[in-house]
Amino acid sequence: MAKIITFGEIMMRLNPEGYRRIVQADRFEASYAGGEANVAVSLAQYGETVSFVSKIPTHEVGQACVNSLRRYGVGTEYIVRGGDRLGIYFVEKGASQRASKVIYDRANSAIALAKKTEFDWSSIFEGVTWFHWTGITPALGGDLPEICLEACKAAKERGVTISCDLNYRKKLWSREEAQKTMEKLIPYVDVCIANEEDAADVFGIRASDTDIDSGKLSKEGYISVAKQICEKYGCKKVAITLRSSISATINNWAGMLFDGKEAFFSKEYSIHIVDRVGGGDSFGGALIHSQVQGWDSQKSIEFAVAASCLKHTIEQDYNLVSEAEVEALAGGSGSGRVQR
Repeated sequence: MAKIITFGEIMMRLNPEGYRRIVQADRFEASYAGGEANVAVSLAQYGETVSFVSKIPTHEVGQACVNSLRRYGVGTEYIVRGGDRLGIYFVEKGASQRASKVIYDRANSAIALAKKTEFDWSSIFEGVTWFHWTGITPALGGDLPEICLEACKAAKERGVTISCDLNYRKKLWSREEAQKTMEKLIPYVDVCIANEEDAADVFGIRASDTDIDSGKLSKEGYISVAKQICEKYGCKKVAITLRSSISATINNWAGMLFDGKEAFFSKEYSIHIVDRVGGGDSFGGALIHSQVQGWDSQKSIEFAVAASCLKHTIEQDYNLVSEAEVEALAGGSGSGRVQR
């Protein structure tokens, strides 16, 4: 069985009940999530052996966070314990023409203050076949850009496949900062995952004949983006999610996987969204699972998009679906009829 490692920050998520606005809230629902943690939970649901690496405080809030990962089958043996605080983010779910909103309270979190000496990558990567991280992690600053670089070098030396979701976050760093750092890291990456904006924000590579605000997406434009990423940075594969936002509630959702030679597109789903946050991570987790299992490119992208389609119907960040449920949707069972 393959062993997979994901590395990044996990935080407490706080959101008002239902579709209330933050200014209306007199109570918040608490859960735990983060880009790489979300991927790890998805992989565990598909039966993969996966462990999450991070730094989390030793106090009770930190322990509750660790417990949330263990609950869903994610290994926590490499988590460094220490620091004073766990990052927090607030989610206000959008509806109709009102967009969703995320507010971060993560400055000086335990992982943001982590030191290079706290992670023994030689031990962490023993027996590992796949390593996943996202652009959010180096964006947190401090030693994390160098920690990510050390991790990538150690993984590459051991023949570990490396994937990265670009995940550009303008609230964490500028485009210039992102490009300067990510151009040092992406050459180590085998599988690059992005959305319709990331390549432009991080690398200045734009899809022609595309306007994401109007929902106009060009397949040829995204094939060109993927080819340029592969040629410039040496990635073997590029996966891109294709989202047409009709409103905060209704999206059309599809994806593309470029294998270095040919592009494969999934079917498109019309989604009535329950919770959008974590949608991209669910795509990444399903894609990694399909690649670890050795599926062909068409099956791989269909599985990843179907998994993410289902995530949009689930409250909070974790995509708590089984492989069988995803395969049923990818195979055409999308009516939503009661399963008896």
